[in-house]
Amino acid sequence: MGTLSYVFSALVVLGILIIVHELGHFLMALKMGVGVEKFSIGFGPQIWAKKIGETEYRLAAAPLGGYVKMVGDEEGEPEEGAPPPDPAKAFNKKPVWRRLLIVSAGPVSNLIFAALVFSVIYMVGITVPDTKIKVILKDSPAMGAGLVQGDRIVAVNGKKTDSWSHLADVISTSPGKPLLLSVEHEGGLRTDVSVTPVPDKAKTIFGETVAVGRIGISPDEVFKRYGPVESVALGFRKTYEVSYMTLMVIVKIFQKIVPADTIGGPLMIFKIAGDQAQAGIVPLLMFLGVLSVNLGILNFLPIPVLDGGHIVFFLIEGAIGKPVSLRGRELAQQVGLFLLISLMAFAFYNDISRFISDFGSK
Repeated sequence: MGTLSYVFSALVVLGILIIVHELGHFLMALKMGVGVEKFSIGFGPQIWAKKIGETEYRLAAAPLGGYVKMVGDEEGEPEEGAPPPDPAKAFNKKPVWRRLLIVSAGPVSNLIFAALVFSVIYMVGITVPDTKIKVILKDSPAMGAGLVQGDRIVAVNGKKTDSWSHLADVISTSPGKPLLLSVEHEGGLRTDVSVTPVPDKAKTIFGETVAVGRIGISPDEVFKRYGPVESVALGFRKTYEVSYMTLMVIVKIFQKIVPADTIGGPLMIFKIAGDQAQAGIVPLLMFLGVLSVNLGILNFLPIPVLDGGHIVFFLIEGAIGKPVSLRGRELAQQVGLFLLISLMAFAFYNDISRFISDFGSK
């Protein structure tokens, strides 16, 4: 049952993200007046198909992707005996800006979907670190200033703070600089104390060593729900933060700061999805949102065969006034396909290596 749970969770997560991505292309194509011949979830042998109007909806055996086959799509091969495409509905006959919108709609849909998922999480409620002190280290600047467990820091240098992340940022970026903390003690009494963070070194999530300030406190945690409007704002902010982090990880990998063996593939997705499903619906939703952001950002990379590669071709076409030559596109597609297959093979290798390592440690 444990293995089935992992597989089912991963298939649900991947299925939702694929549907969201391809639905973005599909709806934008219809909006731009382009006919859609096929809407497929998965690749390979067909499991189910039904034609509604001019579109055939398909479910295929390999659930690791999908595609939207549009009328007049140059990337698709015309089926034998099929009628010639209607020029009025042909993708390749539309202006560049319309094709750009259609191609961009897939990854954009993933980013918007992630923002909505994060918004739901904030409305349901999450556990967040609080400005109330839970632990004070012995002989720390905080203890020397008279702070005790249960105190709540409500302002720093006269500026109100109700967020641990804001408080932690101020402290970490102020090594050796005195800070005036407004503290609310248990019982309601408020006092101001001066604390000077001591310089220290810490590792970033990328493994880089940075100088930080510390005063020797750890936060308590509270369960917090947000209203609909604030939740949506926080959801889009979270999407921006995860997008930025995803791009930075890609950059750090090329800079050899982040090890390449951190790259994961489908097996890693299956494992994480199963772990999060067992942890609860909110962790699973958080993973769904993060993975949706990753899918959106990666599809924007300027690699042929990905949406970003098509966007580059269309931008070049818009700049020079004519499409990139068929030979040029074919060569770029071959290079892009080689890079993509190599990346997938490397990700599978990392997954299998992690699996063997985990198995051997038990």
